[in-house]
Amino acid sequence: MLFKAPVLSDEEKRVIQSILEMREALKYAVPPMRWSGYLRRNTFAQALRGSTSIEGYVVSVEDAIAAAAGQEPLNAEQETWAAIMGYRQAMTYVLQLSQDCRFKYNEGFIRSLHYMMLSYDLTKHPGNWRPGPIYVRDDSIQKVVYEGPEAEEVPTLMAAFVESLNDDSDSQMMVQAAMAHLNLAMIHPFSDGNGRMARCVQTLVLAREGILEPMFCSIEEYLGKNTREYYDVLSLVGQGSWHPVNDTRPWIRFNLTAHYRQAKTLLRRNTIYAKLWDELERMIGDRGLQERMIFALADAAMGFRVRNATYRVAAEVSDATAGTDLKTLAKEGLLLARGQRRGRYYEGSDLLKKVRKMVDEPQVEENPFEIALPETKPVNTTTWTRGQS
Repeated sequence: MLFKAPVLSDEEKRVIQSILEMREALKYAVPPMRWSGYLRRNTFAQALRGSTSIEGYVVSVEDAIAAAAGQEPLNAEQETWAAIMGYRQAMTYVLQLSQDCRFKYNEGFIRSLHYMMLSYDLTKHPGNWRPGPIYVRDDSIQKVVYEGPEAEEVPTLMAAFVESLNDDSDSQMMVQAAMAHLNLAMIHPFSDGNGRMARCVQTLVLAREGILEPMFCSIEEYLGKNTREYYDVLSLVGQGSWHPVNDTRPWIRFNLTAHYRQAKTLLRRNTIYAKLWDELERMIGDRGLQERMIFALADAAMGFRVRNATYRVAAEVSDATAGTDLKTLAKEGLLLARGQRRGRYYEGSDLLKKVRKMVDEPQVEENPFEIALPETKPVNTTTWTRGQS
């Protein structure tokens, strides 16, 4: 027996409809635009960064962008970078699978996905079900807050889990994806990396819906920024151990809120990039610069450190051309050079910072359930921080 989704209320259905409307708007806003590739890259990078940060592997935005582009990091430590790149490999595979109409879930796929993520550390039994008990511990209170089901139960539970993923019922895809995440997290079938696996599988289920391009379906960026609330609601639903009869409505509402706010974030980001692109194109034209330089200026305006390796991938130029372009932008007073030789990078000038401020859009964290029904109160959650993946 697995955790089951609740029967959706009219309020929850209205929130889902609001999310679908925003996703439809994003679908038509993004593909043909000049900045769409930039939006895709940054969204993928934020998803990588968000999900792995929950597991304690924290990297800079620049290193997340480097990971998304398959480049070397600027600052990340070896183990952290191995975890980031393992997750990047798994997510890239997932994004590819989302386009295969003949794909079916099976246990071999789940185990292979785990191996991609954890192959850098064989002591974590990548690709294998855990051999024994597993606990999630809250180090702040020195207490075990969740205990997974017995290891002997894992094969049976994972068989049921795979069957649920292949269920062709008419239930809403966002709900199906949330339940896939919850069940995998609660079964905790692996020695490590269970959270990453649950979030990755959720993204795959969402991406196969086909409404948006795969990288725009994920809520991993949101979860990375709201880790406390994420663990709180898992704790509320889990109640300390494997209890699949528990009420899952708080989890569904948390996920719908995450989808709503992430959709708002993407729409806001798309609007900012549109205005930023217009300003930077005007700036480039006035100075007689190459159009491709907009990629370096956009990163710098957004507050990212610009490196030769990242810029040359975005602009599709050689190492030598990238170096010349960046030096030209520094001479024009648009970029500021920092560091020496292999460690050199560029930051935005005061002028670019002013442009970024000018195109900014306010970020509003709305509660979709309060909007749908003003008298509805947000779900109260308990405190749970990560002790073990």
